[in-house]
Amino acid sequence: MEGFDPKASFGYEVSQRYDDEPRGDEAETVAFLARLADRQNALELAVGTGRIALPLMQAGVRVDGIELSQDMVDRMREKPGGDQVAVTMGDMSRVTTGRTYGLAYLVFNTIGNLLTQDDQVRCFQNAAEHLTDDGAFVLECRIPTAPSRLGHQYLDTEQVGLDHVDLDAGQYDPLTQVLDLNHIRISSGGIRLSPIRLRLAHPPEFDLMARIAGLRLRERWGGWNGEPYTAQSWRHISVYERAGGTA
Repeated sequence: MEGFDPKASFGYEVSQRYDDEPRGDEAETVAFLARLADRQNALELAVGTGRIALPLMQAGVRVDGIELSQDMVDRMREKPGGDQVAVTMGDMSRVTTGRTYGLAYLVFNTIGNLLTQDDQVRCFQNAAEHLTDDGAFVLECRIPTAPSRLGHQYLDTEQVGLDHVDLDAGQYDPLTQVLDLNHIRISSGGIRLSPIRLRLAHPPEFDLMARIAGLRLRERWGGWNGEPYTAQSWRHISVYERAGGTA
């Protein structure tokens, strides 16, 4: 995507509207993570505006975060309890908080923001280095569909309303596994473009990244409520543990 700067993709404007359209499964996400943490401390990679970290704190889990965008952190600080999350600024594949945790997690497809396989492997390694011996690393990600699209490109109608239409325009590069995606809103107020680049990967590739990082798959689900992971699942919630662990 010509002119795209990943460091600026979650800047001020995005941070101000990031929470306007919640996915709707935040409560289930928090409940799953709280059960897994079992009141141990947790680390959120790409903590963002605190959409998961803050309710998880309310559930009794102390949460630290790593975040690249100061604008997203500033938005979190404006929320009740937002000053209670200790945030280390920097790249989630490289920076360290200097602490270990019973739970580390990375949700909402965010690992795709790392645009090379090497960086995604480093992210697994960084998560592993932050885990206690019996800790777990949780990754949530969609199952990629762009590789199967005709010509590796598409235009999808996401939502049609009385005063707006939401479209997704995507172009996929099978050599790099990078998807250039633009969320387009056409409304009476004009046209708003929200571009992003994502490197897509399927669960077996993530499992291999985990092995490189000294982790292994403990369990995989198709949803936060413990739905089975099947060939029809549109996403996966994968729980990894240390390869030598007994948890």
